[in-house]
Amino acid sequence: MIQKSERIWLDGDFVNWDDANIHILTHTLHYGLGVFEGVRCYLCDDGSSAVFRLKEHVDRLFDSAHIAEINIPFSKEQITSAILDTLKVNKQKEGYIRPLVFIGDGVMGVHPHDNPVRVAIITWPWGAYLGAEGLTNGIRVKVSSFTRHHINVMMTKAKICGNYVNSILAKKEVTREGYDEAVLLDPEGYVCEATGENIFIVKDGGLKTPPPTSILPGITRDAVITLAKDMGIMVVEERFSRDELYISDEAFFTGTAAEITPIREVDNRTIGEGRPGPITQKIQRAFFDVVRGKDERYKHWLTYL
Repeated sequence: MIQKSERIWLDGDFVNWDDANIHILTHTLHYGLGVFEGVRCYLCDDGSSAVFRLKEHVDRLFDSAHIAEINIPFSKEQITSAILDTLKVNKQKEGYIRPLVFIGDGVMGVHPHDNPVRVAIITWPWGAYLGAEGLTNGIRVKVSSFTRHHINVMMTKAKICGNYVNSILAKKEVTREGYDEAVLLDPEGYVCEATGENIFIVKDGGLKTPPPTSILPGITRDAVITLAKDMGIMVVEERFSRDELYISDEAFFTGTAAEITPIREVDNRTIGEGRPGPITQKIQRAFFDVVRGKDERYKHWLTYL
């Protein structure tokens, strides 16, 4: 169960957690047109708190809304301030942040017409999304029978609520069989992404990740590409097949919730030596140094409370 916080920011005001209610005819609840973000605030080594890449997350929220033809009734500056204020009101030194833009009640039917656009910001404590053990030892993954979205079926550059039905079906499918996470292939059969993460493989000392064609352009993915290049690790954005994933030396997921999660097995095939490899571990250490404020070179990625 999620750990409750004290307050939620809803349409410009703070309300008690248990009072953050909506009408049963809320349009997004029925038809799925809404957009959201996942953001993390970290407790830094010096005792301060910082939100990782807040500007990029707010920009992506507004980009998603633009793609979905939703006009957010607040500015980027207002949403940014509201995120920081929600953490402060809840006295949270670290945690997960969920900005949610949704269409309220009014008319029913597929077209939302002039139904009000509403905004909520929720924060709560959340540890390792795929488990603390998974961060340390790696996870078991299965390729789902469900295909990821075609770029003209769903808008893949937008973090739209309804897009995640595909993820839910894939996640339920593979976890039912004892796996930790699903990998989805694109409509042409190439490795695309996971249910809520981007994927990287390591081969001969270099990184490869699917190009930003039909994937959600992950903010953690972008950070990893920058970190790897700064370390002198070659990064290629290129499509690859599932059997190339099978014979990779290392593999890992990236995402705000998942952070840097190693993959030790795919479809009952051991990846590398069956444990996090040296490049994965190097990137993982560098990432956590950055988010905890230990690397001065990337302080511009942090917004301090």
